Parts: sequence; C-alpha cells; structure tokens
Amino acid sequence: MAFNSLADFLTMGTHGAFVWSTYGLVLLILASLILNTVQGRRKVIRQLKKRYLRESDS
Repeated sequence: MAFNSLADFLTMGTHGAFVWSTYGLVLLILASLILNTVQGRRKVIRQLKKRYLRESDS
C-alpha cells in the first residue's frame, strides 16, 4: 500500500489540500453542468408546448 494510514492518504504529503480542492471543484462544475442541462431541457419543452397550443388553437 502506498500510504501507511488514512490520514497519510488524505494529506498526501503536502499536496492533499490541492488534490482534494481540485476534486471538489471538478464535482461542482459537473453538477452545475448537469443542472444547467436539465433546466434548459425543461425550458425548451415548456416553450414547445406553448407553441404547439398556440398553433393548434388557430
């Protein structure tokens, strides 16, 4: 095993803060991209429904 304990793994020598903050930032970015995609899809569906109802009434 490369690390003797869980604490050694989490600190990764002196690089732990950089490594874990990078993982956190990547997860935050991915979550925001997923949320943005879902919200955009819902918006498009709402717009298409309104357009369909408007055009079907004519």
